[in-house]
Amino acid sequence: MTHTLHRRGSEESLRDDFVVFAIAAQSVNAKGIAPKFEDFYKIVRKYNPSNTGDMKKGNMFVLGDEAVGTGMLDNSIVHAVFNDEETVTAVLKELKEADLGLSIVVSGIVHSVDQCCKKNGMQMHTVERSLGIWGKKEVLPDEPVLEISTMCGHGMIPFNLVDKLAADISANRISTDDAAVIIAKQCHCGVVNVPRVERILNMMAGK
Repeated sequence: MTHTLHRRGSEESLRDDFVVFAIAAQSVNAKGIAPKFEDFYKIVRKYNPSNTGDMKKGNMFVLGDEAVGTGMLDNSIVHAVFNDEETVTAVLKELKEADLGLSIVVSGIVHSVDQCCKKNGMQMHTVERSLGIWGKKEVLPDEPVLEISTMCGHGMIPFNLVDKLAADISANRISTDDAAVIIAKQCHCGVVNVPRVERILNMMAGK
């Protein structure tokens, strides 16, 4: 699963950006696994994620936090976004103890994720790396826009929306908080890191 793999930014910019999500092996243990996704959600929710979502239903900024965690399906993929290594370490500790039978994927700076695992006596099973963007890169928008838009791995955050919201913040037509929520709503899976979006928007707006 690679839709959270291509987040743009410097190491410093990505230092507070982690996505923890759960997925079942469709041909192995998916049948009847839905209650385990709800258990996963109950665990991650205790650690105050900045965003959550179920790929089959939507994200917390559209559905509401409670609605995301109910009525999950056997083929759900459930996400939670966190903003520091210590919290991710604690989340992984509890998930390890719960032994839900789900595959747990963590996206973030590789050595930071590795430390989160090692502190819990775990070893990373697989590491996937993005090769970046190839092709006519000269037609791409500015880097800050890409840093926000690539937080949605399915490309649902329009470049022009990011530019418009940054301009609206600069002109005091909208608050940064409200603008970040508008962006988060675009990503159905709930993997947008809202505090990071706020930081980048403020930088774009000269705040």
